[in-house]
Amino acid sequence: MDVVVAGSHGLIGSALVADLVAGGHGVRRLVRRGAAPSDGARAAHEDPAEAGVRDVQWDPRTGELDAATLEGADAVVNLAGAGIGDHRWTRAYKQTLLGSRTTTTSLLARTIARLDTPPVLVNSSAIGAYGNRGDEVLTEASERGDDFLADLVKAWENATAPAAEAGARVVWLRNGLVLAPSGGALGKLLPLLRLGVGGPLGSGRQWWSWITLADEVAAIRHVIDTDVRGPVNAVAPEPTTNRALTRALAEALHRPAALAVPRFALRIAVGQFAGDLVASQRVVPAVLNRTGFTWTHASPEDAARWVVER
Repeated sequence: MDVVVAGSHGLIGSALVADLVAGGHGVRRLVRRGAAPSDGARAAHEDPAEAGVRDVQWDPRTGELDAATLEGADAVVNLAGAGIGDHRWTRAYKQTLLGSRTTTTSLLARTIARLDTPPVLVNSSAIGAYGNRGDEVLTEASERGDDFLADLVKAWENATAPAAEAGARVVWLRNGLVLAPSGGALGKLLPLLRLGVGGPLGSGRQWWSWITLADEVAAIRHVIDTDVRGPVNAVAPEPTTNRALTRALAEALHRPAALAVPRFALRIAVGQFAGDLVASQRVVPAVLNRTGFTWTHASPEDAARWVVER
């Protein structure tokens, strides 16, 4: 299998590339103009772990992407986009969040549409599509929400339209909170829990739909190989509350988790994004369940042990 990966140096992208290489697959990493593909090619040559990896340049800002870059690929996996929680949501950063997703996705989709044999496009997305829904159980068939993240996801997914209209199979992988030993959803919470000073966010009663990094990578591989299209919820089969997940992590670390972080403190710390940290999204992976996907970490306890042991 030959896979093109955009956003290959992020948390999910780097793990996906490593997994593909370990499986003997070819990888073409899209690197932005100025990232000197010769450096990537030299690193791949010197590092046996990256044998079969080739760096090729593109520039979403100027619309530069040679169609030959995608020719013959079995799949294009697009994970590019500015980090949701990296900065306060100023008006300017909201535009960055939107533009970094729609510009890259649109360029890839238009380029795929020009190919005689289009590859499958697996486009990263988010369960933010559903908005804050309390205890409602949400599947891929559920209606969209009406807040900023839901609108962002809608525009992001709509940008894949040229590829779908040209006959490509397009998957919107709606990711939940990705749990990893470092970075991702636990990047700031886990160090506090290790010190014994962490705890639930807000009331802790909000539903968090999560997936471990290992299962996220496996889900990407699954949708490449399985005849599915449209939205696919990349979450574990057991959504849990923020309080229960925090407790599972603390127990795995043999630490207390009694210091709840009140909503007003979150608002001071991260601004408008605080509303999404305490939003409730009880999302289930109906499509993955139906197509026979098997989780390595199905319960919060499984996930907590994996995160701590790693």
